[in-house]
Amino acid sequence: MDKKTTEFYARLKEELNNANVWPAKYLFKFIVPTEIEKIKAVENAFDRMGAVIDTRQSKAGKFTSVSVDVQMPSAESIIKKYQEVSTIEGIISL
Repeated sequence: MDKKTTEFYARLKEELNNANVWPAKYLFKFIVPTEIEKIKAVENAFDRMGAVIDTRQSKAGKFTSVSVDVQMPSAESIIKKYQEVSTIEGIISL
């Protein structure tokens, strides 16, 4: 991980810890190219976690937004999940 990414995750961890009492609900938001395997990869990353997943296709149909509302045990677990899904080609984390 480069320095900028490391600093981003450190700042995110601090903000999450200041704003939450763990465990806490967290809403992940992603944009992925509208390809079934990429959408499924995001959904599979949250499999068996009790997540509520909502997908919406863009007007042009090129992209799909994926919102994942899930109970997370800690700020560290949120960061690990972001890092896990970052390997999906074309994904944008919001």
